[in-house]
Amino acid sequence: MSARRAPTPTAPERERAILVGVELGRGSWSISDSMDELERLAETDGAEVVGRLTQRLDAPIPRTFVGSGKASEIVDEVKRLKADVVIFDDELTPSQQSNLEKIIGEPTKVIDRTALILDIFGNHARTREGRLQVQLAQLQYLLPRLRGMWSHLVGEQTRGGIGSRFGQGESQLEVDRRLVRNRIATLKRELVKLERQRDTRAKARWDSGVWRVALAGYTNAGKSTLLNALASSDVYAKDELFATLDPTTRSVDLAEGRHVTITDTVGFIQKLPTTLVEAFKSTLAEVSAADLILKVADAHDPNMNAQIETVDEVLAQIGADGIPSVVVLNKCDLLDAEERLLLEQAHDGAELVSALDGSGLESLRWRIAHEASKGDSIVTALIPYEKGMLIRLVHERGQVVREEYGADGLMVTARVSAQLAAVLASYPA
Repeated sequence: MSARRAPTPTAPERERAILVGVELGRGSWSISDSMDELERLAETDGAEVVGRLTQRLDAPIPRTFVGSGKASEIVDEVKRLKADVVIFDDELTPSQQSNLEKIIGEPTKVIDRTALILDIFGNHARTREGRLQVQLAQLQYLLPRLRGMWSHLVGEQTRGGIGSRFGQGESQLEVDRRLVRNRIATLKRELVKLERQRDTRAKARWDSGVWRVALAGYTNAGKSTLLNALASSDVYAKDELFATLDPTTRSVDLAEGRHVTITDTVGFIQKLPTTLVEAFKSTLAEVSAADLILKVADAHDPNMNAQIETVDEVLAQIGADGIPSVVVLNKCDLLDAEERLLLEQAHDGAELVSALDGSGLESLRWRIAHEASKGDSIVTALIPYEKGMLIRLVHERGQVVREEYGADGLMVTARVSAQLAAVLASYPA
C-alpha cells in the first residue's frame, strides 16, 4: 500500500525583504525606530524581513540615494540572503530607483516606503471611494516612473507580490503615459461626484444641529476600538497598521442628553505619501469639518510624542489645525502606576483611557460633553404648538431646565447650542 502524499501547500510563499535606511540627522524619529516601523509595514504587506542595512549621510546621494559602498553591500546581502525585494525607508526618485535596480539586478525588486504604504492601502481599501482614492494615489506615484519601470512592470505583472499591485487590476496596455493620465482624470471626476454626495450628507448633519467629533491619530493607536467602546458598535478593529481606511460614523448619546456623532477615519504615519494625503482629502474632510478632534495616541508606545507630532503635521496639511482638540492617550491598561503618573504630569489636560477595559471612558465622555456645551446658552422661548419639530429639537438637542404648557404654546427654558438659540430667538417669551 503506497504512502499517502503530503498535501501541496497553496498559500503564497512570503517574499524575503531587506530593509535599507539612511540616517540624515533630521526629524524626531531615530533611524532604529523608523526601521522598526518599516519592518512592521513590510510584515503587514506579507513580507518576511531577513535583513536590515543603514547608513549615516549628510544628504542622500543623487544617483543611488546611498553611497556606492553601501550599494555594493546591498548587492552582497541580496545574494547571501536570497532576497526578493529591497525596501528603502525613504521615497526614491524615479532615476534612483532605476539605477538601483540595474546595480542589484533582476529578479530582485527595489521599492520605497511610499510604494509599500500604497500597496498596503490597495489591500485594505474596502469601499468604492476608498479603492478609487488608492488607485489615484498609485497612478500619480507611477506616472513619473513609467519609463524606468516599464520592463520592471512587465515582469512583476506575472510575479505579483509587494509593490506590484499598482493600478488595482488594470491591464498591461493601460500602463502607458497617455492612458495613465486619462485614468487619473477619470478617477478624479468620479471622486468629485462622491465628494459632492459626502458634502450633502455633511450638510444634512450640520442642518440637524448634531455636534461632530472626529478621531485622528497614528495608525494602530486604537481609534476603531475606541469608537466601538464609546458608541457600543462593532467597527472592524485589528492590531495591524492601516486596518481601517474608510471613514465610519457612529451616534453617541452623552449622559446629559446631548446627541453627537463620532467619526473614525484613516490613521496617520510618519512620511505619509503626499499623493495619499491629496487623494484622501475628501475622506479627511470628515476631520476638517468636525467641531472637536480627539487626537488619539498609543500611551504605551515609546514614540508616542513623535506620533502626536506626526498627527499635528497632517492636520495642518489638511487645514484642521485650528479646530479645538483633546489629546486621548489610549492603551493605558498596559502602563504601571508609575508610568501612568509620569504621563499625567507630562501631558496635562490629556485624557488617559483604555478602550479595551473601559477605564477613563466616562471621563472622556464628560470631556466631550463639556467641549460640546462651551458655546451653549440658556434661553427662554414661547414655541407655538404647531412648531412640533422645533419642540422636539429642543428636547433632543438641548437640556430642558423648565417648561410650562400654556394657551399660546410651550414656554420652555433650556440650555441649547448657539445654532438652536438663533432659531429660538424668533419665538421670544
